[in-house]
Amino acid sequence: MSYHQHRAQSGRHNVWQQPSRAGFVLQNKRIFRAVMAMTSVFMAGFVFAQNAAIVNNKPIPKAKLDDIVLQLTAQGRPDTPELRNAIRDSLIMQEIFLQEAEKTGVSQQTEVKRMLENQRTEILITAYLREHLKKNPITDADVKAEYDKLKLQQGDKEYKARHILVEKEEQAKQIIEQLKKGSNFAEIAKKESKDPGSGSNGGDLDWNPAGTFVKPFSDAMVKLAKGKFTDTPVQTQFGWHVIQIDDIREAAPPPLDQVKPQITQELERRKVQKLQTDLRAKAKVQ
Repeated sequence: MSYHQHRAQSGRHNVWQQPSRAGFVLQNKRIFRAVMAMTSVFMAGFVFAQNAAIVNNKPIPKAKLDDIVLQLTAQGRPDTPELRNAIRDSLIMQEIFLQEAEKTGVSQQTEVKRMLENQRTEILITAYLREHLKKNPITDADVKAEYDKLKLQQGDKEYKARHILVEKEEQAKQIIEQLKKGSNFAEIAKKESKDPGSGSNGGDLDWNPAGTFVKPFSDAMVKLAKGKFTDTPVQTQFGWHVIQIDDIREAAPPPLDQVKPQITQELERRKVQKLQTDLRAKAKVQ
């Protein structure tokens, strides 16, 4: 066996040979470092997954960004990467300003404390009302009942009406006499009507269901045929009216699904109003 063959053979690794203690320790250290490096990477990813950003070692929770996205998408904004990046940038700048403000001690100023307390009060009341509505929700049956009630109030017809509003009954009677003699309703309305909304338009009230108007007005209006006017003045809390019907048409109410959000909102408003009344009645106010 040559010298080179002996060296080559003696240098071969014996798979059955136990490694030395030094080699074992060195190998374990390498494994430990690799595991720690992987753990660090995992933990860093976990931290960033929980936060939208970290500004000067202070995290901005991702949940905060998600809440804003939820509010905007509820208003019709699409949830896009561009939207999230814009919100993230805004939150970062907000945090930078907040940290600078805290350094200056402005949070200890009396006026600032009062403003913060006002904000706290508003947030708590809003949260309380939201929780109240959550525990006492508006049901589909509630919405349907209100929808049917509104349909009944509005009726099945719409009226294109005009009116002339004056302060005194005698003045209204004189206008009716002029109309009977052939005077133009719109021209008289432009000159005499005290209604700032319709007077300049010849008294035109456009198309409306009868339920839109106060009861004395609507009661007189629905009795008129197309092209006719009231032959006696109509009194309401606004004054004395002379009413004319230009046209009448069938009215189709909007589908329930179309008006459901508005009806729900109105019913929630009433529920909150009732809660306010009940709480005020029970409160001891001195």
